[in-house]
Amino acid sequence: MSLSGLVVAHNEQDNLDPCLKSLSFCDEIVVVLDKCTDLSKEIALKHGAKLVEGAWDIEGERRNLGLKACSRDWIIELDADERISEDLAKEIIKTIKTSQADLHLIPFDNYIGDKRVRYGWGGYFGVSQSPRLTRRGTKTWGLQRVHPKLTLSDKQGNKLTNPIIHYVDRDISDLLHRLDRYTTLNAQDMRAKEKQETFGHNVRRIFSRFYKCYVVRKGYKEGRYGFLIALCAGLYPILSYLKATLEKET
Repeated sequence: MSLSGLVVAHNEQDNLDPCLKSLSFCDEIVVVLDKCTDLSKEIALKHGAKLVEGAWDIEGERRNLGLKACSRDWIIELDADERISEDLAKEIIKTIKTSQADLHLIPFDNYIGDKRVRYGWGGYFGVSQSPRLTRRGTKTWGLQRVHPKLTLSDKQGNKLTNPIIHYVDRDISDLLHRLDRYTTLNAQDMRAKEKQETFGHNVRRIFSRFYKCYVVRKGYKEGRYGFLIALCAGLYPILSYLKATLEKET
Protein backbone atom coordinates (compact mmCIF):
# COMPACT_ATOMS: atom_id res chain seq x y z
CA MET A 1 0.00 0.00 0.00
CA SER A 2 1.27 3.48 -0.89
CA LEU A 3 0.34 6.84 0.60
CA SER A 4 -0.26 10.39 -0.65
CA GLY A 5 -0.06 13.40 1.65
CA LEU A 6 -2.40 16.25 0.66
CA VAL A 7 -2.32 19.88 1.83
CA VAL A 8 -4.53 22.74 0.62
CA ALA A 9 -2.95 26.14 1.27
CA HIS A 10 -3.67 29.85 0.84
CA ASN A 11 -0.66 32.02 1.70
CA GLU A 12 0.65 29.63 4.35
CA GLN A 13 4.39 30.32 4.15
CA ASP A 14 4.69 30.45 7.95
CA ASN A 15 3.06 27.04 8.44
CA LEU A 16 3.75 25.07 5.29
CA ASP A 17 7.36 24.01 5.83
CA PRO A 18 6.86 22.18 9.17
CA CYS A 19 3.60 20.74 7.87
CA LEU A 20 5.25 19.22 4.80
CA LYS A 21 8.22 18.00 6.84
CA SER A 22 5.76 16.01 8.94
CA LEU A 23 4.49 14.35 5.72
CA SER A 24 7.97 13.22 4.62
CA PHE A 25 7.01 9.59 5.31
CA CYS A 26 4.47 9.69 2.45
CA ASP A 27 5.22 8.28 -1.02
CA GLU A 28 4.09 11.54 -2.62
CA ILE A 29 3.01 14.99 -1.45
CA VAL A 30 0.35 17.02 -3.25
CA VAL A 31 -0.12 20.72 -2.46
CA VAL A 32 -3.07 22.75 -3.72
CA LEU A 33 -2.11 26.43 -3.90
CA ASP A 34 -5.20 28.63 -3.77
CA LYS A 35 -4.58 32.27 -4.77
CA CYS A 36 -1.12 32.18 -3.17
CA THR A 37 0.97 35.35 -3.42
CA ASP A 38 3.61 34.48 -0.81
CA LEU A 39 6.41 31.88 -0.75
CA SER A 40 4.10 28.86 -0.41
CA LYS A 41 4.93 27.60 -3.92
CA GLU A 42 8.69 27.75 -3.33
CA ILE A 43 8.31 25.90 -0.03
CA ALA A 44 6.15 23.20 -1.62
CA LEU A 45 8.65 22.71 -4.46
CA LYS A 46 11.47 22.40 -1.92
CA HIS A 47 9.67 19.34 -0.55
CA GLY A 48 9.20 17.85 -4.01
CA ALA A 49 5.44 18.32 -3.94
CA LYS A 50 3.14 17.90 -6.92
CA LEU A 51 1.37 21.24 -7.34
CA VAL A 52 -2.20 22.14 -8.22
CA GLU A 53 -2.52 25.92 -8.67
CA GLY A 54 -5.59 28.06 -9.12
CA ALA A 55 -8.16 30.36 -7.56
CA TRP A 56 -11.31 29.02 -5.93
CA ASP A 57 -14.07 30.59 -3.85
CA ILE A 58 -15.54 27.21 -2.91
CA GLU A 59 -13.48 25.22 -0.41
CA GLY A 60 -14.93 21.90 -1.52
CA GLU A 61 -13.81 22.43 -5.12
CA ARG A 62 -10.14 22.91 -4.29
CA ARG A 63 -10.15 20.01 -1.85
CA ASN A 64 -11.72 17.68 -4.43
CA LEU A 65 -9.13 18.70 -7.04
CA GLY A 66 -6.42 17.87 -4.53
CA LEU A 67 -7.91 14.43 -3.88
CA LYS A 68 -8.06 13.75 -7.64
CA ALA A 69 -4.40 14.76 -8.02
CA CYS A 70 -3.32 12.12 -5.48
CA SER A 71 -2.16 8.94 -7.22
CA ARG A 72 -1.45 6.55 -4.33
CA ASP A 73 -3.67 3.93 -2.67
CA TRP A 74 -4.33 5.95 0.49
CA ILE A 75 -4.50 9.68 1.26
CA ILE A 76 -3.72 11.52 4.48
CA GLU A 77 -5.17 15.03 4.29
CA LEU A 78 -3.83 17.93 6.37
CA ASP A 79 -4.31 21.66 6.68
CA ALA A 80 -1.15 23.76 6.76
CA ASP A 81 -1.46 24.40 10.51
CA GLU A 82 -1.54 20.67 11.28
CA ARG A 83 1.31 18.23 11.93
CA ILE A 84 1.85 14.47 11.93
CA SER A 85 3.98 13.18 14.80
CA GLU A 86 6.45 10.31 14.34
CA ASP A 87 4.18 8.01 16.36
CA LEU A 88 1.17 8.86 14.19
CA ALA A 89 3.22 8.37 11.01
CA LYS A 90 4.18 4.87 12.18
CA GLU A 91 0.56 4.11 13.08
CA ILE A 92 -0.66 5.29 9.66
CA ILE A 93 1.87 3.13 7.82
CA LYS A 94 0.97 0.10 9.93
CA THR A 95 -2.75 0.72 9.41
CA ILE A 96 -2.74 0.96 5.62
CA LYS A 97 -0.70 -2.23 5.28
CA THR A 98 -3.49 -4.35 6.74
CA SER A 99 -6.70 -2.30 6.68
CA GLN A 100 -9.76 -3.70 4.88
CA ALA A 101 -11.66 -0.43 5.44
CA ASP A 102 -11.92 2.70 3.30
CA LEU A 103 -11.44 5.31 6.02
CA HIS A 104 -10.10 5.82 9.51
CA LEU A 105 -10.88 8.57 11.99
CA ILE A 106 -7.92 10.37 13.55
CA PRO A 107 -8.22 12.31 16.84
CA PHE A 108 -6.95 15.89 17.19
CA ASP A 109 -4.89 17.73 19.77
CA ASN A 110 -5.92 21.37 19.24
CA TYR A 111 -3.76 24.26 20.46
CA ILE A 112 -4.65 27.88 21.15
CA GLY A 113 -1.20 29.40 21.37
CA ASP A 114 0.74 26.95 23.54
CA LYS A 115 -2.39 25.79 25.40
CA ARG A 116 -3.62 22.34 24.42
CA VAL A 117 -7.42 22.30 24.44
CA ARG A 118 -8.78 18.80 23.94
CA TYR A 119 -12.42 19.05 24.95
CA GLY A 120 -15.42 21.03 23.76
CA TRP A 121 -14.70 21.40 20.06
CA GLY A 122 -17.58 21.07 17.61
CA GLY A 123 -20.60 22.85 16.19
CA TYR A 124 -18.62 23.97 13.10
CA PHE A 125 -16.07 25.65 15.36
CA GLY A 126 -13.34 23.08 15.68
CA VAL A 127 -12.91 19.35 15.37
CA SER A 128 -11.99 16.66 17.88
CA GLN A 129 -11.67 13.89 15.27
CA SER A 130 -11.96 13.60 11.50
CA PRO A 131 -11.75 10.98 8.70
CA ARG A 132 -8.41 12.22 7.42
CA LEU A 133 -7.02 8.81 6.37
CA THR A 134 -9.01 7.53 3.39
CA ARG A 135 -8.58 5.12 0.54
CA ARG A 136 -8.32 6.97 -2.78
CA GLY A 137 -11.70 7.50 -4.44
CA THR A 138 -13.80 7.08 -1.29
CA LYS A 139 -14.07 10.71 -0.12
CA THR A 140 -15.79 13.71 -1.70
CA TRP A 141 -16.15 17.23 -0.32
CA GLY A 142 -19.37 19.22 -0.76
CA LEU A 143 -19.51 22.56 -2.58
CA GLN A 144 -19.57 24.95 0.36
CA ARG A 145 -17.29 27.93 1.01
CA VAL A 146 -16.58 26.84 4.58
CA HIS A 147 -17.01 23.52 6.39
CA PRO A 148 -17.90 21.58 3.23
CA LYS A 149 -19.94 18.47 3.87
CA LEU A 150 -18.35 15.08 3.35
CA THR A 151 -19.57 12.12 1.34
CA LEU A 152 -17.73 9.02 2.57
CA SER A 153 -17.66 5.30 2.14
CA ASP A 154 -19.50 3.55 4.97
CA LYS A 155 -16.67 1.01 5.25
CA GLN A 156 -15.06 2.58 8.32
CA GLY A 157 -12.15 1.04 10.16
CA ASN A 158 -10.81 1.53 13.65
CA LYS A 159 -10.07 4.97 15.00
CA LEU A 160 -6.35 5.68 15.22
CA THR A 161 -4.79 6.32 18.62
CA ASN A 162 -2.23 9.05 18.00
CA PRO A 163 -3.59 12.55 17.31
CA ILE A 164 -3.00 15.08 14.57
CA ILE A 165 -1.40 18.15 16.18
CA HIS A 166 -3.42 21.23 15.19
CA TYR A 167 -2.22 24.77 15.92
CA VAL A 168 -5.73 26.09 15.38
CA ASP A 169 -5.35 29.66 16.73
CA ARG A 170 -2.37 31.81 17.75
CA ASP A 171 -4.32 33.45 20.57
CA ILE A 172 -7.86 34.44 21.56
CA SER A 173 -7.91 37.37 19.14
CA ASP A 174 -7.03 34.96 16.33
CA LEU A 175 -9.86 32.68 17.47
CA LEU A 176 -12.36 35.57 17.30
CA HIS A 177 -11.10 36.62 13.87
CA ARG A 178 -11.69 33.03 12.73
CA LEU A 179 -15.27 33.20 14.04
CA ASP A 180 -15.79 36.38 12.03
CA ARG A 181 -14.28 34.86 8.88
CA TYR A 182 -16.21 31.58 9.11
CA THR A 183 -19.56 33.26 9.72
CA THR A 184 -19.02 35.59 6.76
CA LEU A 185 -18.36 32.62 4.46
CA ASN A 186 -21.29 30.68 5.89
CA ALA A 187 -23.54 33.69 5.32
CA GLN A 188 -22.47 33.71 1.68
CA ASP A 189 -23.41 30.04 1.38
CA MET A 190 -26.79 30.75 2.98
CA ARG A 191 -27.51 33.57 0.52
CA ALA A 192 -26.37 31.51 -2.48
CA LYS A 193 -28.70 28.66 -1.54
CA GLU A 194 -31.47 31.02 -0.44
CA LYS A 195 -31.56 28.98 2.73
CA GLN A 196 -34.73 29.70 4.70
CA GLU A 197 -34.09 29.99 8.42
CA THR A 198 -35.76 32.00 11.16
CA PHE A 199 -34.33 34.38 13.70
CA GLY A 200 -35.93 32.46 16.58
CA HIS A 201 -34.50 29.13 15.43
CA ASN A 202 -30.96 30.53 15.41
CA VAL A 203 -31.41 32.21 18.80
CA ARG A 204 -32.35 28.80 20.27
CA ARG A 205 -29.25 27.30 18.70
CA ILE A 206 -27.09 29.61 20.81
CA PHE A 207 -28.10 27.61 23.88
CA SER A 208 -28.29 24.15 22.31
CA ARG A 209 -24.85 24.41 20.71
CA PHE A 210 -23.32 25.92 23.84
CA TYR A 211 -24.74 23.03 25.90
CA LYS A 212 -23.49 20.43 23.45
CA CYS A 213 -19.94 21.81 23.44
CA TYR A 214 -19.65 22.73 27.11
CA VAL A 215 -21.49 19.76 28.65
CA VAL A 216 -21.85 16.91 26.14
CA ARG A 217 -18.40 17.37 24.62
CA LYS A 218 -16.97 18.12 28.07
CA GLY A 219 -15.71 21.62 27.38
CA TYR A 220 -16.07 22.30 31.11
CA LYS A 221 -12.88 20.28 31.60
CA GLU A 222 -10.97 23.08 29.87
CA GLY A 223 -12.17 25.79 32.26
CA ARG A 224 -12.50 29.24 30.70
CA TYR A 225 -11.09 28.03 27.39
CA GLY A 226 -13.91 25.50 27.19
CA PHE A 227 -16.44 28.22 27.96
CA LEU A 228 -15.00 30.41 25.20
CA ILE A 229 -15.12 27.63 22.61
CA ALA A 230 -18.71 26.76 23.55
CA LEU A 231 -19.68 30.43 23.36
CA CYS A 232 -18.21 30.76 19.85
CA ALA A 233 -19.92 27.55 18.73
CA GLY A 234 -23.22 28.89 20.07
CA LEU A 235 -22.81 32.25 18.34
CA TYR A 236 -21.80 30.75 15.00
CA PRO A 237 -25.36 30.11 13.64
CA ILE A 238 -26.91 33.40 14.78
CA LEU A 239 -23.97 35.49 13.50
CA SER A 240 -24.14 33.68 10.15
CA TYR A 241 -27.90 34.29 9.98
CA LEU A 242 -27.58 37.98 10.84
CA LYS A 243 -24.85 38.53 8.26
CA ALA A 244 -26.87 36.68 5.63
CA THR A 245 -30.01 38.71 6.26
CA LEU A 246 -28.68 42.15 7.19
CA GLU A 247 -25.63 42.53 4.99
CA LYS A 248 -25.49 42.76 1.23
CA GLU A 249 -23.34 40.40 -0.84
CA THR A 250 -19.88 41.86 -1.45
